[in-house]
Amino acid sequence: MGKGIWVYAEHKNGKVKKVTYEMLGAARQLADQLAEEVAAVIIGKEVGELASALGEYGADKVYVLENDALAEYTTDGYTRALAGLALEHRPTAIFLGCTVQGRDLAAQVAQRLQTGLCTDCTKVELQDGQITLTRPVYAGKAFVQAISPEARPVMATIRPNVLPVPEPRAGCAAEVVRVDVEPGDIRQIIKEVVRQVSSRPELTEADIIVSGGRGMKSAENFRILEELADVLGAAVGASRAAVDAGYAPHSMQVGQTGKTVSPQLYIACGISGAIQHLAGMGSSKVIVAINKDPEANIFKVADYGIVGDLFEVVPLLTREFRKLLGKE
Repeated sequence: MGKGIWVYAEHKNGKVKKVTYEMLGAARQLADQLAEEVAAVIIGKEVGELASALGEYGADKVYVLENDALAEYTTDGYTRALAGLALEHRPTAIFLGCTVQGRDLAAQVAQRLQTGLCTDCTKVELQDGQITLTRPVYAGKAFVQAISPEARPVMATIRPNVLPVPEPRAGCAAEVVRVDVEPGDIRQIIKEVVRQVSSRPELTEADIIVSGGRGMKSAENFRILEELADVLGAAVGASRAAVDAGYAPHSMQVGQTGKTVSPQLYIACGISGAIQHLAGMGSSKVIVAINKDPEANIFKVADYGIVGDLFEVVPLLTREFRKLLGKE
């Protein structure tokens, strides 16, 4: 067995994030071809109980790094924990989700390990014996492949929702290795954690997203998108123009300076299709655009387009989906 393909198991509110399972599937395929093992690394406080499910999704081993000081994510604490473990075991590759936490942690760990980092990857494969990473450039208009024949470990952040979640292997348990970790001096101080309670899925992990732009005209009008989203079990997003106008908070922003999403269905309402926005949602499987301007740029990337007033079209869609899904 080689030195291993590692996956950082990000978790939130007592649940492992979906992108972790997506990465485990890709890691499993690579490891089988390279005759190496798959290891997941989970960091926190009292997170050992989350390790059991990771074996069913492809992990041979789960490193559990626990400490009271790691109860909440901090750059210093988590960097020392993950980098220290990697320096000891020297894995072949380390994959992290391309999330707010994953991007922050990956950059710090890569620097500690003196290796490269390929960000926002949408594909991981083995070509001619080399781990090959594919990532979009120019707002998704082109793709580049990165190969690091000498750099070890190969490090990458993986965009959520672009890799399939493997079928769980019932009864497959991973070896759990508990590691004593000393996070050292942590410069960041967590004074308060504010959690937003919502019945809707998290934006970056949602299979369906209903998103609004400047055409929504006000924050109050986002209610019609929320109604549609609740019928579909979707998340609600917004363009930068809508956020800048005060219609939606930055936490809902999709785009180059917001969140990158890859849902199965993206419904863009009143969004013109600026390059900045397309960079954040262009990899959506199916894009439906609703805009009264037939020349709007969003129609160039949409799979389906509805030219019309969103304030008439969206409520109509909501009513029809209620009938179709039996939610009247």
